[in-house]
Amino acid sequence: MSRIASTFEKLRRQGRKALIPFVTAGDPAPEMTVPIMHALVAAGADILELGVPFSDPMADGPTIQRSSERALKHGVGLGDVLRMVTEFRRKDPTSPVVLMGYANPVEAMGYERFADAARAAGVDGVLVVDYPPEESRELTALLRSRGIDSIFLLAPTSVDARIDEVARVASGYVYYVSLKGVTGASHLDLREVAEKVPCIRSHVKLPVGVGFGIRDPATAQAVAAVSDAVIVGSRLVQEIEKSARGELLTNLSSLVSAMRRAIDGA
Repeated sequence: MSRIASTFEKLRRQGRKALIPFVTAGDPAPEMTVPIMHALVAAGADILELGVPFSDPMADGPTIQRSSERALKHGVGLGDVLRMVTEFRRKDPTSPVVLMGYANPVEAMGYERFADAARAAGVDGVLVVDYPPEESRELTALLRSRGIDSIFLLAPTSVDARIDEVARVASGYVYYVSLKGVTGASHLDLREVAEKVPCIRSHVKLPVGVGFGIRDPATAQAVAAVSDAVIVGSRLVQEIEKSARGELLTNLSSLVSAMRRAIDGA
């Protein structure tokens, strides 16, 4: 059983939902990423999504775009991100790490080399935002052969045929984008989420995580009540952006701890 599957199984036995924070690797500076990852786990994160900086992140709103820009100014690339995961694994052999990014860096490295490097680093899952299932079969097969899950996005506009296609190739969990738009938007429709997640579950037997638009503990609690995992990105990146370096870890930990308590009370 993979680290992601065993994490969800443990949470299921405990009657709890997963908290999955997203941060961009290299933001605000490369040396801060691994301490941030450890702080998120200590504050209650179950799975970490680590963004690979990219110059044209078309699914991301201004907040996460700025985080990529900050990381890219430090020259952080896919190889650096994998080295950060390797460093994280020296102290944490159990918390799952999912790389989230775009196709270009993966294609520039090459599928097979990327799959080997991700396995060696201790990566558990990969989500390539701009790869639909039908264009990712080769990469998905290579990742599966190395024990790495392939995670795919579903949206409010996803029809049954698309959900079935994702169900055939996905592993680990599926990521439901809770609103029409980019990351950081604030018009999350909880009623629509509550209606869509059961529909997805009728097609997909994997855990369903919900992200985009979750900005506070109350929203995290409401989403946890209808899903298997709450995914929080832009709100954490905002905290990184506005925090002084000496207060960053404390501020992030406080925010994640508050969401953890809210989710556990869902």
